[in-house]
Amino acid sequence: MTLHAVTSQSEKAYSLLQEDAEKIRQLIEVQLENLTMPQCPLYEEVLDTRMFGLSREIDFAIRLGLVEEEKGKGILSELERKLALLHDSSLK
Repeated sequence: MTLHAVTSQSEKAYSLLQEDAEKIRQLIEVQLENLTMPQCPLYEEVLDTRMFGLSREIDFAIRLGLVEEEKGKGILSELERKLALLHDSSLK
């Protein structure tokens, strides 16, 4: 593979991971906006499942060399901060 092809594939992989992360961010934002409602275990299960799936995607992309480990872990860290905010808000 040429350097250009590898770079293009890496950019595409990172973009797809960002898109998946954005979907999870939207789920978190909806939950943050609706904290007046009781917590929904099903909603939390969906978030947990989506986070796990994204972490597996990121690990796979890192192992293939398509995404730098620091960038991949950064995507997860940002989402984990959002989830921590959601958890803290729900306890108040």
